[in-house]
Amino acid sequence: MKKYSCENHIEHALDMVVAETESFPVMEILEEEEKLSTKCSYCEELATYLVSS
Repeated sequence: MKKYSCENHIEHALDMVVAETESFPVMEILEEEEKLSTKCSYCEELATYLVSS
């Protein structure tokens, strides 16, 4: 499971991964190249983080 998140939605993304996988999430900061083309899973902002299980 992967969720992309902006600064505003990082807490929600972490909560969703925990709720769906029942395991500790891994939070990574996206590389500059990835930030330019990746949108947040919850809004239209550019993603800053990748949250996965």
